[in-house]
Amino acid sequence: MEEQPIAHHHSTINNQLYPNLLAAKQRGEKRLAILFDPDKLRLQKMERALELAIECGVDYFFIGGSLVVNSMLDPLLSELRERCNIPLLLFPGSSFQLSYKADGLLFLSLISGRNPELLIGQHVVAAPYLKMSPLEIISTGYILVDGGVQTSVQYMSNTYPIPAGKNDIAVCTALAGEMLGLKTIYLEAGSGALNPVSENMIEAVSGTLSVPLIVGGGIRTPEKAAANFRAGADVVVVGNAIEYDPGLIRELAESRKD
Repeated sequence: MEEQPIAHHHSTINNQLYPNLLAAKQRGEKRLAILFDPDKLRLQKMERALELAIECGVDYFFIGGSLVVNSMLDPLLSELRERCNIPLLLFPGSSFQLSYKADGLLFLSLISGRNPELLIGQHVVAAPYLKMSPLEIISTGYILVDGGVQTSVQYMSNTYPIPAGKNDIAVCTALAGEMLGLKTIYLEAGSGALNPVSENMIEAVSGTLSVPLIVGGGIRTPEKAAANFRAGADVVVVGNAIEYDPGLIRELAESRKD
């Protein structure tokens, strides 16, 4: 009998996150991710958000932000893991936002910008750490789209977003990302964006991709989430709106079925 590898605390989902996401896309199933930024957490709101997320069967928790300057990352992940089996995916703003306590990591390459640090530089620094980690690494082409206001991502990354109306640039960028072997494409209008990514752009990008498409930034209503799903988003990510009103989670979860 083959010797079993040492199981990690989350071996049930380890290395299955991406295959499951891909299979869901092929079946036309939609996924909802809730983004928790450890820097912005208000614990009472998070408590309610967590209860609702578990009750409504949210698909993923994304954990991260542009800064993460406090030491909340590990405690937050530990707490989430104790409370539920929802997969925990790190959504790092930099190579310093890493933890072994998550299940996986979106290895973001900012392919919409021309800052080599965020295309490959920080990845080189993080790679040996990630190689040793139990995390499932999901390479992700990160495309910043102009959301009508300068976002933290834009400022911190020192890059220009793709103009909101330039679907062709978004399509070519996403296509290049897929051809480079990136496993997912993430269209992002930035946290607190005035204007979320348009359904037009989502439809154009989704129509050319065979890898899963994640869409986030400025999604404040279940109606917008549902419209994004209809336009071709495989995963919709909501963060800020939940911080203000955790009660939205129930309707957002319903929007997957619209």
